[in-house]
Amino acid sequence: MKQPPPSLLPLLRSPFQGELLAWLFLHPEVEYPQIELAKRFEVSPSSVTREVDRLAAAGLVVTRRTGNMRMVRADTDVAVARPLTELLALTYGPAAVLGEQLSDVDGIEEAYIYGSWAARYSGEPGRVPNDVDVLVIGSADEDDLYDVARDAERQLGREVNIRRLSRDEWQSSQDDPFLKTIKARPLVRLKIDEGKR
Repeated sequence: MKQPPPSLLPLLRSPFQGELLAWLFLHPEVEYPQIELAKRFEVSPSSVTREVDRLAAAGLVVTRRTGNMRMVRADTDVAVARPLTELLALTYGPAAVLGEQLSDVDGIEEAYIYGSWAARYSGEPGRVPNDVDVLVIGSADEDDLYDVARDAERQLGREVNIRRLSRDEWQSSQDDPFLKTIKARPLVRLKIDEGKR
């Protein structure tokens, strides 16, 4: 079944294409095995192969073989690399950047993007959001979260707001209109890498 174009960047073919491009172009110094990309994006290895083949044919990524693995990285020497990176940072960048940056902060149990960015990511039509709202569950230090937000703003080119809640606050949200609204709307769970801490 063919998917509709993604609401975040309708000129792309699929949300996966946007996620993959954003991950590669926002981490240009890293080369990834295709199998790792399939696990990261929870898609089949054949889906990654097809997309990487398309991107390589267009000159957007560079691939090489090492043993039986195919390694992939963004081609930053291509003329469109800089504007494409900026466009991807503004659209798919929050998921590619925030999970990784929050992985360096102790005390985070879960993290979600909510609000208009999460709505667009989930397919709701509308304008590209001006800011990104993040909800962190746990006991992370507020100063550390502030630092992550400012670093992410520089990388993403837009305002990033991080709100922290304890596990109890998150679970007992029936009386809080703000949290009831958040839970009723789209949430995009960020992948926090426990191994980085």
